[in-house]
Amino acid sequence: MNEMFRKFSHRVSVLAGSPGAFALALLALLAWAATGPLFHYSDTWQLVINTGTTIVTFLIVFLIQNTQNRDARATHLKLDELVRAIANARNSMLDVQDLPEEDMERLQKEFQKLREQSAARARHLASE
Repeated sequence: MNEMFRKFSHRVSVLAGSPGAFALALLALLAWAATGPLFHYSDTWQLVINTGTTIVTFLIVFLIQNTQNRDARATHLKLDELVRAIANARNSMLDVQDLPEEDMERLQKEFQKLREQSAARARHLASE
């Protein structure tokens, strides 16, 4: 069941992000708008587009979130492998996504200082 849902959600995510899906959605919207005068812009006419878009949005959110979760997990695993493989890397960074927000902010400031120091060294070398 999980594997079927994974494949289904991946396929739907790919299709939902395609130019064809956009064109189809635009075509549906234009068809709906064109029928406005026919239905005298009634409440029912408006309800059709509101209900349709709400249902599609509700369902697609779960499918895309599943794909995003899987992609994020794969990215973490790839980065974990790189951290593990580099001799001077801090292995404590392997689970950084699970740290409390305050610890993540502290690390972000630490890396910001490193970036600033690196930029200053690069400017110094460029001016020589």
